[in-house]
Amino acid sequence: MIPTTLDLTADPDGIARAADLLRQGLLVAFATETVYGLGGDARNGEAVAEIYEAKGRPSFNPLIAHVASVEAARRFVDWSDHAETLANAFWPGPLTLVLPLRDGHGISPLVTAGLETLAVRVPVHQTARDLLAAFDGPVAAPSANPSGQISPTTADHVRAGLGGRISAILDDGPCGVGLESTIVGLAGEPTLLRPGGIALEDIETALNTRLHLHQVGDHLTAPGQLQSHYAPDAPVRLNAVLKQGEEVLLGFGPVDCDLNLSESGNLIEAAANLFAALHSLNETGRPIAVSPIPDHELGAAINDRLRRAAAPRDS
Repeated sequence: MIPTTLDLTADPDGIARAADLLRQGLLVAFATETVYGLGGDARNGEAVAEIYEAKGRPSFNPLIAHVASVEAARRFVDWSDHAETLANAFWPGPLTLVLPLRDGHGISPLVTAGLETLAVRVPVHQTARDLLAAFDGPVAAPSANPSGQISPTTADHVRAGLGGRISAILDDGPCGVGLESTIVGLAGEPTLLRPGGIALEDIETALNTRLHLHQVGDHLTAPGQLQSHYAPDAPVRLNAVLKQGEEVLLGFGPVDCDLNLSESGNLIEAAANLFAALHSLNETGRPIAVSPIPDHELGAAINDRLRRAAAPRDS
């Protein structure tokens, strides 16, 4: 628990303090045009893991990275003509674009749930934009409430749900409650991944084309509708005490292994390292065994992700 969750006012001093906390890898709740978001540095895996921990989020789903401008978005994704068109028409605003990650992006794999795409948007709320500009980096920010509870539209709502779990709340009064952002996938054929605050027809008019509609089982995924996660090419065996045959062992705690999620048994550190570790062991081409992970707190989310990775593949 955090000894005291700071109450910050949405003035220049409060915004500067909030940006400094984000740079330290701490969590700050802040207002957007829809609800208060729970922000953490999207490049810091442990900060993103803390978001899941604070919310009690039950599984690893992609998060939206909030940035201050189109120029900031281009630092992290491969930009396209479609992206330029939609950004010119609807940013800042409640539109999220899913684009391929660019080389050297630096985004934590926890933000993308191990995918090769990033969901990114520029919010219209002025305090959110001022905070993003002061921080000068991407902020992963799901709603600032315990998972499964009502989304917060005031600082009091955030305080009631997350007080003592996060470092600060940047209070800018009530949000103008609205729909969640529309999510459009641009990693291939333009696809409506989630309806939201901007109508499908308006997006199609801007692009002068019809959008593909996401179907369950489609490969393209995004926050709010993830159906599957990255899985290694080789088989994955869970709750392994020792390696068998040609396996490599992904360890947890003080065990003899090929790669360790957290030698100290810290679940937050393990969550931050999970996707990168799976990618690294996948490159060996050998079956992967995984040490037992405690199935409580953030461990439940880690095990959920590992069970998906170990699930039988479709033939």
